[in-house]
Amino acid sequence: MQDVQKGEELYRGKAKTVFYTNDADKLILEFRNDTSAFDGEKIEQLDRKGEVNNKFNHFIMQQLEDAGVKTQVEALISDNESIVKKLDMIPIECVVRNYAAGSLCRRLGVEEGLELSPQTFEFFLKNDALHDPMVNETHAIAFGWATQDQIDQMKVLTFKVNSILAPLFRKGGMLLVDFKLEFGVDKNGDIVLGDEFTPDGCRLWDAETKKKLDKDRFRQGLGSVVESYIEVAERIGLSL
Repeated sequence: MQDVQKGEELYRGKAKTVFYTNDADKLILEFRNDTSAFDGEKIEQLDRKGEVNNKFNHFIMQQLEDAGVKTQVEALISDNESIVKKLDMIPIECVVRNYAAGSLCRRLGVEEGLELSPQTFEFFLKNDALHDPMVNETHAIAFGWATQDQIDQMKVLTFKVNSILAPLFRKGGMLLVDFKLEFGVDKNGDIVLGDEFTPDGCRLWDAETKKKLDKDRFRQGLGSVVESYIEVAERIGLSL
């Protein structure tokens, strides 16, 4: 990986930047210290956040690769950068909920913390201007966002990720409340897990106290955001 060199900026998101490289099949994913909520209405810089999320994401993706889930991540190259496979991203977020929280409670009026049996699955269109609306399979197919086969694979893989990570966090004394995943298509036409898995994109609670250890600390002004991310990492065996 040492011969992969950073090129021009391809895309700049709310907390990450993607760069071209001298290899047409590889990109560099940079995690910045930027932290945002409410579609970018609340933005702050949090020291070490980029580094923590980069290393956390690499660790989680390694766990998933070892369990047979293809991911985009290839290697860490600096504290806040990783080399990733270039994917044609599907503009749909896949969300699994093990416990009721966030928008599910607001939409349906259910109590926060309710354990869901079975776990729920939802699709959301990745579109900030529209506030990431919930969509269904027929929307995805009718508007050309994904094929039926891709949808089926994404659902299977999302539940597989849940079956791998929920026990990992539970072993660290935490509940994996919910999470979102994004997928893309690689050069061989395979569905591959892309983007990231960090406390920015999931909810994690202490199993006993229900203390929030994820991005809700930023959304709700609870403080100690990066410190909580580091605590999560250490509980699952990643020293930061």
